[in-house]
Amino acid sequence: MALTPSTMLPLGTTAPDFHLPDTNGKTYTLADFKNQSALVVIFMCNHCPYVIHIRAALAQLALDYTPRGVGIAGINSNDVKSHPADSPARMKEEAQAAGYIFPYLYDETQAVAKAYRAACTPDIFLFDRGRRLVYRGQFDASRPGNGIPVTGKDLRAALDAVLAGKSTSEFQVASIGCNIKWKAGNEPDYF
Repeated sequence: MALTPSTMLPLGTTAPDFHLPDTNGKTYTLADFKNQSALVVIFMCNHCPYVIHIRAALAQLALDYTPRGVGIAGINSNDVKSHPADSPARMKEEAQAAGYIFPYLYDETQAVAKAYRAACTPDIFLFDRGRRLVYRGQFDASRPGNGIPVTGKDLRAALDAVLAGKSTSEFQVASIGCNIKWKAGNEPDYF
């Protein structure tokens, strides 16, 4: 497992659009979240131990913040030929087992991951109502095996600030996890 940090896309970046199917075949775009006060885009997958580590807390975060006007989209960009555990059929099973109430989308071409400069799973991006990036980084300081409880503290603080009309902290810690499993010859040039 190669530990990879997020690229820390510049704050203020406008959210790139996407057209991706969820686990039921429904296509979602950025416009589907236009009425939300904020949007969390999280690059994730089924098999990564770092995603598995935050799984329950991520499901709870969605339950806590969706009623408050926050949109959440999970995106899996992994190559399913090399990692069949991340296939759309398995994504559907994972979404149900984890209790995810947000769309879990499949980025087969990996173009969306590249547009967001995503590097790892989980790689988390928070956009304000105007879809400008206000937070990118870790869910919290917990990692598999480090003994720190999973709370989502960092992302929750950023969400609370956005919902209160305040600025997020400029001190943001890069997320770290498994690298996105790029298709052969499709690796991005931003590493």
